[in-house]
Amino acid sequence: MESNLKVVSLFKKYGKKEVLKNISFEIYPGDILGIIGPNGAGKSTLLYILLGIVTPTSGKIFYFSKEFSKNKVEILSQVNFASQYVSLPYSLTVEENLKVFAHLYNVKNINKKINELLNIFKLADKRKVLTRSLSSGEMMRLNLARAFLNDPKILFLDEPTAGLDPEYVKYMRDLLKRYSKESNLSIVLTSHQLGELEKIINKVLLIKNGESLAYGNISDLFIKFKVSSLEDLYFKLFSK
Repeated sequence: MESNLKVVSLFKKYGKKEVLKNISFEIYPGDILGIIGPNGAGKSTLLYILLGIVTPTSGKIFYFSKEFSKNKVEILSQVNFASQYVSLPYSLTVEENLKVFAHLYNVKNINKKINELLNIFKLADKRKVLTRSLSSGEMMRLNLARAFLNDPKILFLDEPTAGLDPEYVKYMRDLLKRYSKESNLSIVLTSHQLGELEKIINKVLLIKNGESLAYGNISDLFIKFKVSSLEDLYFKLFSK
């Protein structure tokens, strides 16, 4: 099976400071990869590189067996991203925000797609509400709806359940797992909520000070490090 994303020996330096050091991993259709580590580990830098926002110092990135640096426009049309830290235009309504991005993504049947996503992310009753009036949880759900507009093959999520009520956390977890299974969607996400992360991912990359401490199938890593939970694995590796 062809991988959706392959990262080979990725390095990033800012001056003399090495932010990422020899990071490698690979994900396939349907994989959900969790990237975890303490603050300052390099998680955000890694995401920005994978999205083409930051240029790596060295290393290779392949999407769908195509080199990212040579096929950015084509590849990015099949990728999307959502984060609690990304703001959407506050002066637009929920529906207007989705319409703007739908046009940017060249979405066909825009109204049908928006209606579908408003229902999926439980925002139908907020359709005409100004974005500035949304709660933090509603804003995150709107960001997620926007990220699904182009039916991505790979979805990057930065703290996707931040600000969500427990009922929505479970709903989002089940939704992402279903999309991953039914649509072969690959998901790469970061989260500090290790208990929730463990319920959704099948692979994990643990990084500290820009270096990979462990990578692989979560069940294999539990056996290798003799732990029974992602929290135990985290503290076993990062307390050294």
